Amino acid sequence: MITHEQRMQKKKAVIDQHIAAAQEERGVLVVNTGNGKGKSSAAFGVVARALGHGLKVGVVQFVKGRSDTGEEAFFRQQPNVAWHVGGEGFTWETQDQERDARAAQHAWSVASEHLSDPEIGLVVLDEMTYAFKYGWLDLATVIAKLLSRPAMQHVIVTGRGAPEALRTAADTVSDIGDEKHAFQAGIKAMPGLEW
Repeated sequence: MITHEQRMQKKKAVIDQHIAAAQEERGVLVVNTGNGKGKSSAAFGVVARALGHGLKVGVVQFVKGRSDTGEEAFFRQQPNVAWHVGGEGFTWETQDQERDARAAQHAWSVASEHLSDPEIGLVVLDEMTYAFKYGWLDLATVIAKLLSRPAMQHVIVTGRGAPEALRTAADTVSDIGDEKHAFQAGIKAMPGLEW
């Protein structure tokens, strides 16, 4: 019978082998997509991690138009964070395709500046996938910019329905599923949890 210690030694050997094989150091492109809750929250957790390591961070929100979120209130107080709310709000609220497209294009211009700045170690492009779904931004142009960013810069793109070309370009893709959500049971979106 194999003991717990033997199983853990075997597991450690496999993990150590993977660690030894991973020697490349460069910025990583991450896509958080799927219908579940937590795509942006996960990205903002990485913002905290990056700040803890002394990195400068640029956050560009493409759809969210409110500026009373807990994450914005907290991260705007941090000296190494540039935060831009570029959206006009959820598309079902604005109901103005042209205005939403202009807002997304302006947000992209801010994001492009961050993606050209080697001093910024992490760029979060929050809810960016909707700009592709609605045709506000050209996917090929965005991917080309993402792939030509400074070598050590990390990028996280969030939003539902990430296009296949973006998934292919990414180094890491997390597809966050939705098993159950309090809102579906009639519970209001609560500050500190949802925004």
